[in-house]
Amino acid sequence: MTTDFLVGEIRKKESFLCIGLDTDLDKVPKHLLQEEDPIFAFNKAIIDATHHLCVAYKPNTAFYEAYGIKGWQALEKTINYLNSNYPEIFTIADAKRGDIGNTSTRYAKAFFEDLGFDSVTIAPYMGRDSVEPFLAFKDKHTILLALTSNMGAFDFQTKMVDGKELYKQVLEISKTYENSENLMYVVGATKATFLTEIRNIIPNSFLLVPGVGAQGGSLAEVCKYGMSDNVGLLVNSSRGIIYASDQENFAQASAEKAKELQQEMSVELKKR
Repeated sequence: MTTDFLVGEIRKKESFLCIGLDTDLDKVPKHLLQEEDPIFAFNKAIIDATHHLCVAYKPNTAFYEAYGIKGWQALEKTINYLNSNYPEIFTIADAKRGDIGNTSTRYAKAFFEDLGFDSVTIAPYMGRDSVEPFLAFKDKHTILLALTSNMGAFDFQTKMVDGKELYKQVLEISKTYENSENLMYVVGATKATFLTEIRNIIPNSFLLVPGVGAQGGSLAEVCKYGMSDNVGLLVNSSRGIIYASDQENFAQASAEKAKELQQEMSVELKKR
């Protein structure tokens, strides 16, 4: 999917909502456990109820890998269902991969060619030759971890190295990578006040922003400091939407929570 197409969907839906499909069988409604594939049954119901309110879905692959081959098959069913029924949706494999070049190429093929995701999250620690294999795929996007929403982000990401915070060096150096126009970046909503300086470095790149909702991030703050001329934001909510109810009305409850965020996003878009 091209960035221009994604921006068009954001304008059309008045939404830059990304819904995280972090599906945990300990949290899904109990009646779904009787299904042949309860993970996919849960995901399908959430997708069908919310697809008109969001522009992206982001399965975190750990929640599927934890269940072995059945979990991976549920992930495959989920992405196939999205691509077949809602091809306008931007899909993100939240896999946080990152390895030497040959291995990165295989990871890229797995997520972009075999599964058919539009994008994948990547850890940048190993540098250029671990990232560029992902960037080589046409109309696919590589989402680098830049400044994350967890407390441990301060262990390394904000440390000064040669007079500049490490996360800023990640942003600046990554701009020199081949096909860097295919880069997006993860910036946590709980770090919203950092966004002004981040936008000084990458004024037009899309940011994937987790942490709104359950983690306490503010949508208004993210928009105030992070929105660009082309919107440039995909704001993710996972638990706050998909686990809005553990009853049989769970899908409708998730749609109601998604609608609340979509309406807030509509207001923010109209402000700008």
